[in-house]
Amino acid sequence: MKTHPSPITDTAELKALCARLASQPHIAIDTEFMRETTYYAKICLIQVASDDEAAAIDPLAKGLDLTPFYDLMQNTNVLKVFHAGRQDLEILVKMTGQLPTPCYDSQIAAMVCGFGDQVGYDKLVKGFLDINIDKGPRFTDWSHRPLTEKQISYALNDVIYLQEIYPVMAERIANAKRSHWLDEEMAVMGDLSIYQVNPDEAWRKIKHKGTKPEALNRIQHLAAWREQEAQRRDIPKTRLIKDDTLVAIAMAKPSSPEALGRIRGFPGGGGGKLIPEIMGVLKRAAKTPKDDWPKLPDPPAKKPSVAVLDLLRVLLKHVSDHEGIAPRLIANADDLEQIALNKTDGIKAMQGWRYEIFGQYADAIKSGKLAIAVKENATMLIPVVD
Repeated sequence: MKTHPSPITDTAELKALCARLASQPHIAIDTEFMRETTYYAKICLIQVASDDEAAAIDPLAKGLDLTPFYDLMQNTNVLKVFHAGRQDLEILVKMTGQLPTPCYDSQIAAMVCGFGDQVGYDKLVKGFLDINIDKGPRFTDWSHRPLTEKQISYALNDVIYLQEIYPVMAERIANAKRSHWLDEEMAVMGDLSIYQVNPDEAWRKIKHKGTKPEALNRIQHLAAWREQEAQRRDIPKTRLIKDDTLVAIAMAKPSSPEALGRIRGFPGGGGGKLIPEIMGVLKRAAKTPKDDWPKLPDPPAKKPSVAVLDLLRVLLKHVSDHEGIAPRLIANADDLEQIALNKTDGIKAMQGWRYEIFGQYADAIKSGKLAIAVKENATMLIPVVD
């Protein structure tokens, strides 16, 4: 495979590279970025690889027009292979407003290849290629120029190895007749909304216990304001104001600027500049009709049997081990609770291929037709004869 010794900084060279890549059935893609001091990730390097070549693209290069790369990302004849591509895709959506299409995530695919949930890239490379990755440059400053030869080599290896792994992984999954197992998971990658933050939904990520509806309304308004303000300033939202302080403000409901400034954890120094804005947010929250207050889901009227739930957990572990796939691909904790309560409408674990390998056995266990036993330190399923 041909590797470019230095990042591409010239538009004509980038255009030629993308033209060559456009003739390939699939390419591997990765990015290096910095996010410690900003709200939005600052992309510093783009790596691409095909069977024939691997190259790095310098998006920070003065005068470089990335249009050829953007066009390649929208070329539906070329499959774009990422590993744990959520942040890479988020960056590309921010840059272009569009998702690359079509896409494939090797971390998702690894769940049906015996690597468990959210496997790291280094373990994937070790598992498929028996190569140990040098993690040294991982936490380097990718915005600093010039990049060293070691940095470039490290960055290119991310896509070179991924390009080698993808066809082997895809063939293994196809031979096992499991390609359709990934359809739903891969389809989620194509949902543009998951890469775009809705400020009105930011409150859902803030931990709070026993919060009354009125205070929850204030949390929603404060969280939305913080999200928008952090975006405007391009700074991490917790640098603006921390979660626990946001909750403390909502709970205290300060009636004056002085009372707000005395809340524990309220940022000092420049934090005084936030007081008028936050007081304005609290006033808007107070005018919000009760019908528009955010609502938490009602607690379940009935709790599942602990014994049934434990049996389903053991069954899930048994099936995932036997099939060599990550448990999360079959069911999550909420799914198991619903199954234990016999509320299976819309539960994926009780449909399609998941029902074939797990759901039917869950039904059998609940109806007393199947037992779980241990033999030689391994679980096994035993039909129950009436």
